[in-house]
Amino acid sequence: MLVETTIEQKLLSAFEPSHLEVINESSQHNVPPGSESHFKVVIVSDKFAGERLIKRHRAINSVLAEELSDKIHALALHTYTQQEWQNYYADNVPGSPRCLGGSTA
Repeated sequence: MLVETTIEQKLLSAFEPSHLEVINESSQHNVPPGSESHFKVVIVSDKFAGERLIKRHRAINSVLAEELSDKIHALALHTYTQQEWQNYYADNVPGSPRCLGGSTA
């Protein structure tokens, strides 16, 4: 099964999001064509209500622990409640940073 599909299925099951985007950004990085190692996730769920950003990210990391251990090199997370999404982020999801190819430059 594709890593992208696995991520999507696990997040749908765990968070019941009203909006979910799993974007394979591997082509923007120095990896072989067809790779599935760099992802951006935009997820809107009422399960994030009252939770700080770090707790939201830890919850997602926990659900995707297996994939993060050996398949995913980079995971950009954008986690919102329905209210946050409607009030601001629906049209303003931050872009991903430019890849530095593993360097610290």
